[in-house]
Amino acid sequence: MTTRLQATRSSYDTVAADYAELLKDELGSRPLDMAMLAAFAERVRAGGGGPVADLGCGPGRVTVHLEELGLDAFGIDLSPGMVTVARRAHPHLRFEVGTMTGLDLPDGTLAGALVWYSTVHTPIDELPVMLAEFRRVLAPGGHLLIAFKVGAEQVRLEHAYGHDVDLDVHRFPPERVAELLRKEGLFEVARLVREADEQERTPQAFLLARRPESD
Repeated sequence: MTTRLQATRSSYDTVAADYAELLKDELGSRPLDMAMLAAFAERVRAGGGGPVADLGCGPGRVTVHLEELGLDAFGIDLSPGMVTVARRAHPHLRFEVGTMTGLDLPDGTLAGALVWYSTVHTPIDELPVMLAEFRRVLAPGGHLLIAFKVGAEQVRLEHAYGHDVDLDVHRFPPERVAELLRKEGLFEVARLVREADEQERTPQAFLLARRPESD
């Protein structure tokens, strides 16, 4: 594991319990975010359903929302601390420790993959490795929803959720992310860019993409 991944894991292990408490009601206050999740769920169900991975699931707050939308959802996160919190909060769901650059999943087995701000600590030039992995685990016709902060900057984060952390936060231009998705064989279905709310510093982007039925 790289030094950056080790720092990310350690930081989220440290903040896991407070992160879960502080963000437990955040999703309900953002109807546009929920609309994109609903559209993702509808697409997966319309395709016949199947397992859906919440990649970088954190404490599982969005994983359980996917379940409420009728999906067969489970979570994977880099941080054992986050997985412990998720399992405690949602014992009926499956949560595992793993990395998005090497998912312990067979090829072509997911009907959907959610990447809900899970790439924010990844430099944009390293995104293709993750995107290729997402495509590998998606079944033909499967959908990917990726959410991220809009911009082209890297921000250093040394304190968050009441704790000292060691994190770099990366913002991405939506056009660039869409281009990288296409290069990895994932084609844009829909895009939403909304303005920042009072708790955010930048606009937020949501890209829904699909692996073709045949390659």
